[in-house]
Amino acid sequence: MPMEIVTVPCLDDNYAYLVKGPDGVCLIDAPDAPPIEAALDARGWGLDTILVTHHHWDHVDGIEPLRARYGCRVIGPAAEADKIPPMDQAVRGEDSLQVAGLAVRVIDVPGHTLGHVAFYMPEAEAVFTADSLMALGCGRLFEGTPAMMWDSLQRLAALPPETIVYSGHEYTTSNAKFALTIEPDSATLKSRVDAIAKARTEGRPTAACMLSEELATNPFLRPHVPAIRAGLGMTKATDAEVFAEIRARKDRF
Repeated sequence: MPMEIVTVPCLDDNYAYLVKGPDGVCLIDAPDAPPIEAALDARGWGLDTILVTHHHWDHVDGIEPLRARYGCRVIGPAAEADKIPPMDQAVRGEDSLQVAGLAVRVIDVPGHTLGHVAFYMPEAEAVFTADSLMALGCGRLFEGTPAMMWDSLQRLAALPPETIVYSGHEYTTSNAKFALTIEPDSATLKSRVDAIAKARTEGRPTAACMLSEELATNPFLRPHVPAIRAGLGMTKATDAEVFAEIRARKDRF
């Protein structure tokens, strides 16, 4: 099946993603219109659909100018419909869509915001997680609770391990430094941190990564690991409690 995913840097550290499927082009989040238009123009593509993950301005500010130019549909979370530019379709967790000729499953991932959703495209082996699960991290809890975010991350962690996670910001270097404070003896993590540093030196994005790599190195997905629990002095805590402590430490980092 012909398909292409293009990472579009926007603003200071945001990413939007263009997905060209067999029947059109869709965009995941619209932080800023000009770089997205430039990416489309460079490829001679139009734009059929915008999928919106959550209401924060740095994910929606480009919607109206893009809609004005391309006449594209806008699809986003029903729970945040009052905070997002007018949508053509509001969706909820477990809804199924066809976008650009590709099947899309909506996953509820509240925590960063209360209505945040992710978009899973099984044929593309891709999940677009914005500010929920991020490379070596997870989004700050602006609206939700640690328990809410932990449940959200568990839903994402249950996807096939070969799924590529496309997150919304270039936060990986900072996340890597924090991850080393939680699991300092992990050779797998240290190797990944080195690879991230090399990629950033070369100007390459690092916000997309395989889920299996996240499961092996992202501290927010690893509260069950005995070494992490021992390091935090939480050997008898629940996974959700360990996650909450890791999130609190990241907030202070």
